[in-house]
Amino acid sequence: MKLQQGQIWKKDDEFFRIVECERLSVKYKTQENPFAKEGDLHQVTKKEFCRLIKTAELLP
Repeated sequence: MKLQQGQIWKKDDEFFRIVECERLSVKYKTQENPFAKEGDLHQVTKKEFCRLIKTAELLP
């Protein structure tokens, strides 16, 4: 699975939207509603993000 900008991942009751995906880092927002614009912005390495979404599912 390739990470791409705009993908939304669901884990439990939380949604992770990829805002920016670079070679070694990912900026994402945590949201309670997948279609809301507001959310907390985080920046982590790709490795950390992949660990975070390990049990999450990708929304279509």
